Amino acid sequence: MAREILIVDDAPNIVLSLEFLMKKEGFAVRSVGDGDAALKAIADKKPDLVLLDVMMPKRNGYEVCEAIRANPQWQDIRVVMLTAKGRDVELEKGLALGADDYVTKPFSTRELVLKIRGMLGLSLAGVP
Repeated sequence: MAREILIVDDAPNIVLSLEFLMKKEGFAVRSVGDGDAALKAIADKKPDLVLLDVMMPKRNGYEVCEAIRANPQWQDIRVVMLTAKGRDVELEKGLALGADDYVTKPFSTRELVLKIRGMLGLSLAGVP
């Protein structure tokens, strides 16, 4: 059974490229465009990993990450925060709230795939 990734980003071009990349890697993919929709999507069907943008409408990525970590049933969901803000203070805040990793945009798609596969305990063989 394919591992599922939930993409949470309000930028359609980022969502499209991430969806394409993750599907190419064999993951099942869902995507939503804001923080409230993210929490609803997780409640509807728990993903294995969430790619979570920081700057979004309704509820930002930090708030979503905090809500994920506050729910005992969601403790095993891996969270990778994606942001255009690369300052150390943002990175520390994301990690302090429970993110498993933090990736600054623009990012290397190869490195992102390696991180995700590693977090999900999947083989890195075949990743160029």
